[in-house]
Amino acid sequence: QKNRVYTSYREMILIEKSLPENERMDFVSIVTPNFLHFDPCKLALENGFHVMCEKPVAFNLDEAKALETIVLKSNLVFALTHNYTSYPMVKEAKSIIKEGKLGKIFKVIAEYQQGWLSENIESSGQKQALWRTDKSKAGISCCVADIGTHAENLTEYVTGLKIKELCADITSFVEGRELEDDANMLVRFDNGAKGAIIVSQVASGEENELKLRVFGEKGNLEWLQSDPNNLILKLADTPKQVLRPGNKYLNAETQLYTRLPAGHPEGYIESLANLYKNFGKEILKFKSGKIVNYEELEFPSISDGVRGMRFIDAVIHSGKNNSCWVII
Repeated sequence: QKNRVYTSYREMILIEKSLPENERMDFVSIVTPNFLHFDPCKLALENGFHVMCEKPVAFNLDEAKALETIVLKSNLVFALTHNYTSYPMVKEAKSIIKEGKLGKIFKVIAEYQQGWLSENIESSGQKQALWRTDKSKAGISCCVADIGTHAENLTEYVTGLKIKELCADITSFVEGRELEDDANMLVRFDNGAKGAIIVSQVASGEENELKLRVFGEKGNLEWLQSDPNNLILKLADTPKQVLRPGNKYLNAETQLYTRLPAGHPEGYIESLANLYKNFGKEILKFKSGKIVNYEELEFPSISDGVRGMRFIDAVIHSGKNNSCWVII
């Protein structure tokens, strides 16, 4: 409809608010660069619209904390697009750990390797690189904010643990780039477990290699985003198992996120669909009069966004101060 096309987010939100409730939009998706997250989110929430926001949640930690206050005050549904948590086999990994099949978790290793910034493509005007490497638009971080937060969020989501402190080594390998394009972090978790998060956007030859390995006293599991239908489970004194979506042996919760019959590949688009499905369910509950319980949402929300910003701050602070240990 031509009368529903707007010249700015401000115009859209204010005009949509004036429409009858059964005609106006239900929510706003924020898919802009980091420096354009806070204002649209704030305006949407203050005018009664639910929000789905790209990560990281804001330009800096102060904005993230201010946005958290706004979200909690509004009692509206807020989601963050850490969609990797919505893969069926990630749900299964979480269930396996929650059920205690790995025992106490000792070690966690997450890797996210990309190679697309191995050259100074921002100097040629490549739009995706241009804003991510510009501190006036991305904030204090490039690589850690862009993909490191995915690794951090996936790690905490699957294990149920929280990163307590970390030390980081950050580097800008490409000449002339002011923000880091590579980071290596040692992390300590709140249960005493230890691990590493390794992220890079100058890992030449890699496309989008996100990998998670979790080691416990009874065994370990491994998941790879480029092969998302296979969850590898290795229990002590037991043959290696490869668990796959669409099969009845999976946890009942996992089966709710399986969108295709067994043997059909489920990937990135389906994970986003699962995220939006859960988001939509919460909006319907809201419309029926239910108060939003932010502690029980089955998708990343504002608290995850604030943790992500604290993680970015801690990594950059550590990296700029001789890899000192920083408490999150």
